Amino acid sequence: MKKKSTKSTTITGRRKATARKSGTKRLARNKRLSGHKIVDSIIDYFTRHPREVVNYKAVAASLGFTTMSEKQFVVRTLESLVEQGMLTQVEIGRYRYQVGGEMLEGVFESRRNYCVVVPDDESAEVIVSDRNNPEHALPGDRVRVALFPLKARRTRTGQVVEVLQRRRSTYVGRVVVTKGFSYLHTEDRALDSRILLPREALAGAKNNDKAIVRIAHWGAREPEPTGEVVEVLGAAGDNNTEMHAILAEYDLPYSYPEEAEEAARQIPSEIPSEEMAKREDFREVFTLTIDPADAKDFDDALSWRKLEGGLVEVGVHIADVSYYVTPGSVIDKEAYDRATSIYLVDRTIPMLPERLCNDLCSLRPNEARLAFSCVFVLNEAAEVQSYRIGRTIIESNRRYAYEEAQQVIDTKEGDDAEVILSLHSLAQLLRKRRFAQGAINFSSQEVQFVLDAEGRPVDVMARPHGTANELIEEFMLLANRTVATEFGKKQRNSNGDAKTFIYRIHDLPDGDKLNQMGAFIRRFGYQFKNATEASAISKNLNAVIEASQDKPEATLIQTMAVRTMARAEYSTENIGHYGLAFEYYTHFTSPIRRYPDLLVHRLVARYMAGEGSVPQAEYEAYAQHCSDQEQVAAKAERDSVRYKQVEYMSTRLGKVFDGVISNVAEWGFYVELTHSHCEGLVPMRLLNDDFYDYDEKNFALVGRRYRRKFTLGDTVRVRAIHSDFERRQIDFELVD
Repeated sequence: MKKKSTKSTTITGRRKATARKSGTKRLARNKRLSGHKIVDSIIDYFTRHPREVVNYKAVAASLGFTTMSEKQFVVRTLESLVEQGMLTQVEIGRYRYQVGGEMLEGVFESRRNYCVVVPDDESAEVIVSDRNNPEHALPGDRVRVALFPLKARRTRTGQVVEVLQRRRSTYVGRVVVTKGFSYLHTEDRALDSRILLPREALAGAKNNDKAIVRIAHWGAREPEPTGEVVEVLGAAGDNNTEMHAILAEYDLPYSYPEEAEEAARQIPSEIPSEEMAKREDFREVFTLTIDPADAKDFDDALSWRKLEGGLVEVGVHIADVSYYVTPGSVIDKEAYDRATSIYLVDRTIPMLPERLCNDLCSLRPNEARLAFSCVFVLNEAAEVQSYRIGRTIIESNRRYAYEEAQQVIDTKEGDDAEVILSLHSLAQLLRKRRFAQGAINFSSQEVQFVLDAEGRPVDVMARPHGTANELIEEFMLLANRTVATEFGKKQRNSNGDAKTFIYRIHDLPDGDKLNQMGAFIRRFGYQFKNATEASAISKNLNAVIEASQDKPEATLIQTMAVRTMARAEYSTENIGHYGLAFEYYTHFTSPIRRYPDLLVHRLVARYMAGEGSVPQAEYEAYAQHCSDQEQVAAKAERDSVRYKQVEYMSTRLGKVFDGVISNVAEWGFYVELTHSHCEGLVPMRLLNDDFYDYDEKNFALVGRRYRRKFTLGDTVRVRAIHSDFERRQIDFELVD
């Protein structure tokens, strides 16, 4: 019996040991299969039951854990999460997700490797992991976030508990229709997901159509949203479709509301005699316009006449849009929403109805037009002796394209040569003085396309920029500066305070970026001293820019200098304009295409009439809106250029081109072609002669073994190998 009992005990012990060994192996296998994912799964379980008190057995069961050793592992993990502040232990063995404590509202944003909520109260950012974003918040969304207890943690973490307002609810992309299901493919990096489209929600969209889709539903645990087609834009690849798609991506209009068009049609063409009587009459003074050859809206003109004693009177005349567009009107509301005209490669999306921008407000030759003018008396050194600002009536004598005016400047002969050459001489003196006073001498290069009847590009080149362009620029700058100085500095309220005004401001460069740039360009042998005062910084920049002209590194230095600059914007708080070296500056000269200019015209008229100031907070909101819309429009314009560049290069795949490295990133470097200025990417994966590291400080890729270096400004030869219309990207490969 004893022997039998021993045998039985031994067998039982072996079974238990085997069971323990099996459980340990299974737990080890689970750990190997998931590692930290087991912890993620536990947290995920609690985020799905955020208000419930859960015991460890339920958590273990959700993972498929049944053995004692597995359950003990779960308990240890739960205790660890309690210590981290993610869970609360309500009682022994029972836990609850740690939400419902302090709540904050803010904007959800994406960083390089993680996401954050930037609180409205400007307190520290709250880090949000993927598992703590069950509501699928996207960058730009306004959200409510529940904070986890800090405890030993140095950074704040939390969970998104509600999306208060989506940055956008519609997306633009290409419809893909398959036998089993349909979806919208979009290149929007913020979404990072396709949108599923039930067959009944296609609204007639076919495979490969571009469409606008609204997200209809996105459950907390659904990996992909479901949507419905709002509008079919047309077949992908069609010119109109692609341009409309670019506008729709940025929520920009591609047509004008009929209500506003009709309101514009009702405006009388005739100028009332009583209105003429109120204005200074310049119809007998020689006046001209100089604009791009394809321009239709002429919003500025210059008048010129000799005075005694070698003086010259130059009138800067700007279309008086404020006479026709009254505050709060249908046209005004639409213009404010748009805030700016948008210039795509093949079309203009105007801020105002066509009847206004191309007719009533356009300073066309031989037609009486209402203007808001800044009239200067200058001596031969282009020094302003006096000026006056007021409403006028003008009649342009001649419309010049830039190329025509440039020919007169270059040859010193032609129609109206005396006027153009005088204006040119004065403008160059103004320009020279402006740079001497600290303005930055940047030279930006724009491209222009030659399009066929279907809108396809047949050629692309740098847009010429000569001294005829500078002639107009300098007088517009002079007018803008003078108006800002008069109504921002000189005119005051009865208590001596400055009246509310809208300025165009530009802050000092970023100090760290400036120092980084200085250290880099010294390697080329240039003297670039560290400085903090605006005048010293601009002097150093101008010296380097001038010294590098016509040298291989010129493009590199210009690019780096631009990247150090702050962004210009509109504000009622004046800090000056660093880039132009102006203490006071505004936008007064383009009210047909910029809403801030229209606001400035209204303020000038108000203050000239002796009325009091307007509410600063209200006008600061207007200024911020205009700044935001300006940036959105600029992105759409850049995307239209990129699309046309891809379209142009798609017919030239396999050809070899000369270019300059225009940007460097960890995934490769970008090359701008010398003739067409099209930009494309040489991907890192095609640099197969070595393993390259990204040197961010020196804007370079450096080979580990052979130390070959690719940096900004290097000249290279490349072959076009691929064009991606959806991503608007061209791929190149190096040709050694």
